[in-house]
Amino acid sequence: MSELTSAQKDKLMADLQLVMADAEALLAATADDAGAGVAELRKRVQATLSNAKTGLIEVQAAVVDKAKAAAKVTDEYVHENPWKSISIAAGAGLLIGLLLGRR
Repeated sequence: MSELTSAQKDKLMADLQLVMADAEALLAATADDAGAGVAELRKRVQATLSNAKTGLIEVQAAVVDKAKAAAKVTDEYVHENPWKSISIAAGAGLLIGLLLGRR
């Protein structure tokens, strides 16, 4: 599978959080059902949700750490190579301006 973009990762994280919130709401809505099978199912779902929340928090922390590391490396590069960074930014701006100007 190809690498996910930052926007795709953010969307995936938001979707997972929404699914977990919906599952918790469903569990709360079925709290009054007294059947043995339902109680066992609720217990398993709660355990699974707890594990998923923990995993989601760990993944989110890892993504934040990677983003901070990338920002730090970028900052160091720009400070070590200011003219090269300015040239790259100017070239990218010129290219984007030319592409937008063709419309």
